[in-house]
Amino acid sequence: MARRDKARRFILWAALAGVISGAVFLATAELFALIFARSAGPVLAVGGFVIDVVPQPFKEFAIATFGEYDKIALLAGLGLAVFIASAIAGILQFVRAPLGVIALLIAGALSTAAVVTRADVTPLGFVPPVLGALAGSLIIVLLCRRLRGWRASAVADEHTDIEEARTGVDRRRFFLLAGFAGASAIIVGIASRTVSAAVTSVESIRSALKLPSARTKVAVPDGAELDIPGLSELFTPNKDFYRVDTALTVPTIDPETWRLVIDGMVDQRVELSFQDILDMGLDEYAITLTCVSNEVGGELVGNAMWLGVPLRDVLAQAGPQSGADMVLSTSVDGYTASTPLSALTDDGLDAILAVAMNGEPLPLEHGFPVRMVVPGLYGYVSATKWLTELKVTTFADDEAYWTPRGYSAEAPIKFASRVDTPKIGAAIDAGRVPIAGVAWAQTVGIDRVEVQIDDGDWVPATLSNPINEDTWVQWFMDWDATPGTHYVAVRAVNKNGDLQLEERAPIAPNGSSGWQRSLIRVN
Repeated sequence: MARRDKARRFILWAALAGVISGAVFLATAELFALIFARSAGPVLAVGGFVIDVVPQPFKEFAIATFGEYDKIALLAGLGLAVFIASAIAGILQFVRAPLGVIALLIAGALSTAAVVTRADVTPLGFVPPVLGALAGSLIIVLLCRRLRGWRASAVADEHTDIEEARTGVDRRRFFLLAGFAGASAIIVGIASRTVSAAVTSVESIRSALKLPSARTKVAVPDGAELDIPGLSELFTPNKDFYRVDTALTVPTIDPETWRLVIDGMVDQRVELSFQDILDMGLDEYAITLTCVSNEVGGELVGNAMWLGVPLRDVLAQAGPQSGADMVLSTSVDGYTASTPLSALTDDGLDAILAVAMNGEPLPLEHGFPVRMVVPGLYGYVSATKWLTELKVTTFADDEAYWTPRGYSAEAPIKFASRVDTPKIGAAIDAGRVPIAGVAWAQTVGIDRVEVQIDDGDWVPATLSNPINEDTWVQWFMDWDATPGTHYVAVRAVNKNGDLQLEERAPIAPNGSSGWQRSLIRVN
């Protein structure tokens, strides 16, 4: 029994050796990523690869479950996986060398593959994960060799004074190396990430950036915003604006080095700097954005005041050629979106390159320094953040990121309505209470919103004064609530006279649909 307990204890120490070796792997890779390629850290590279290859239903589950924290959940899951895999590698190396080293080298190869397949890879991007794998392999060999020496002296049938002394020496040698390697990995890893953040951070640049005043401003009419507790604000604060994208970490781009390339089926290739965009003259635009992942009654929709330039003027500098019908926009992280060329060149649509949001330069997480904003289209086909390229092409010749993943190449927004208050699941007191929410029908506008209580008649709600046809409107209806459980349904009619789709449809392939029906408890 005592010998079995000793063997079990050495297995645990072997697992610790593996975890320390894995930490050395990651810390070394992060350190050399500072030198060779800041985007070549293995965790972020593998995380980005996972985002790219995970099937569409799992993406929807992650967004629905974790919301804006889906990237944090992914990183936590990767961290747990690395911890478990490293522990197993340590046990394998201890029990049957060199299986642990082989496991670490395989991890290094997979990390290298993830790095070199990223869109922003540099020629030396492969170096950090390779050096990290070699460092981790060296540490696991040394630790397990010392651990085996400790075990050999500890399990001797009879201990002499010399053997006991040797056991103590081997034990100390193991713990000294483990402590040194573990502490070094923690210090180097944290320092590397801190330095990387300091080097790449452009928040201070963004904060100091002074944008030109708008040549034209959006007139917000009286009565555009209703004063009802629980109702969404007319303009969604930047901190509350939804974020759904494929970037595991927020890209940081210096406006001084940012460039936008316009090429493809054009008369001439054009390259624009951030200053070139500003020199075109900026105007205000009020536009509501909607994510295709927004469920019926969901919160992946937001309204903002944008500052930017018309995309039609930007594209005109390159001269799109006849036969082109699509613009493939590319983000700095390699994400692509397919937008109909007509939506970007129509004089009647305010498709823009935005540089500011709600009175300040674009937040980093919302595309700083330049992003696309196109009214009437779901974000995945139009709202490319951290924009770097506009390729004029055709739907027949090119496809965007989400198209082979089960989504439509073209995706006009399905207009919809939502109840904000009373909140679902929250009991309210009987008496007169407002039912209120928002409705949107970008490029067309909302004509009316109707509310139904239980199986009663549809009753028109009161609308706020709309800013324009590209923004949502607020609505409310006073309700004399009686005790019990009630169903509240809402639907909208757009200015073309179309009724909001009642039939329920899933998110894929081109957005959900259906009337929101909420269960309200009245005390």
